[in-house]
Amino acid sequence: MRQIKEVFEDQADVIAYIIREANRPVAKRFAINQDNCPKHPSFCEGSWVEQDFKRGERYFVCIDNQQPVACVAYDIPTQTNRVRKAYLNRLSVLPEWQHKGIGAQLVERIIEQARADELELISIGVIGKHSELQDWYEQFGFVKGETKQFDHLPFSVTYMACYLASLLDK
Repeated sequence: MRQIKEVFEDQADVIAYIIREANRPVAKRFAINQDNCPKHPSFCEGSWVEQDFKRGERYFVCIDNQQPVACVAYDIPTQTNRVRKAYLNRLSVLPEWQHKGIGAQLVERIIEQARADELELISIGVIGKHSELQDWYEQFGFVKGETKQFDHLPFSVTYMACYLASLLDK
């Protein structure tokens, strides 16, 4: 039986393991290593996740047959601005569990949470050349925004947003 549940800081090492393992194939595909991108999720440590919790980020984990197989982070920035938005971060599904609808369930869970929190949009950042992932997010109503290159990253980042009001029309 599969379920999604919110977890807390005591699960930081489990979450870090999922993030690390799920992102290793991406690191390999895009030639990301500890020298050119030490903060890439494929190098995630429990302390990173603990810091996420301290900043107020929430984590949801998918449990399948009592085994944690995927996670996603949800963050509502505390900064004051006119747009009520959240960030969907660190969506990670262990490789052997990918392509089974688990990532979709986690994205839908975050969309439900954002609606419950009465937000306007959910924002994500995706490797600019990872077109398959961008296409996948478009299925949920995410639209591509600008693509930026940062000096500290060996890849560009394409920003995408899901405008929750537009999903009501579907």
